[in-house]
Amino acid sequence: MTAKLVIGLDGHGSGERALAHAQNLAKLIGDCEIIIAYIVEWSPYSFQTPEENAERHKRREEEIKTAMSRVVDPAVAKLTEAGLNATGVVRHGDVAHALNAISEENNADQIIVGRSSEGGFAKRIFGGATSNLVMSASVPVTVVS
Repeated sequence: MTAKLVIGLDGHGSGERALAHAQNLAKLIGDCEIIIAYIVEWSPYSFQTPEENAERHKRREEEIKTAMSRVVDPAVAKLTEAGLNATGVVRHGDVAHALNAISEENNADQIIVGRSSEGGFAKRIFGGATSNLVMSASVPVTVVS
């Protein structure tokens, strides 16, 4: 039975630590598939003109392409070079919801994310993406510091 891990990357050092942890875990597990995920925070709730919506769609597609080439593809290549089975995906939306959806779609066993040190007072009061994910995920979440 193949274990499946979803790794949430953020393009920062915390994501790199999560990736390194996932790589070590996958080697220990043996038969493992890794899904690298990058979520571009995006609100679907915006009232715009048709022209603005067309521009927004174009910008969204550009963001997906940029995230794939700068964050996801290098991470997938790193794991593949290490002999691991890895694929990548970029989505727009709420980080916690999107990572959980990706894990459900792929029947993942676990989500691994890095603890971000970014944010201030508002994040401590309202919670960040990582804490929202931990509270709402349908599979175990490992938070790497």
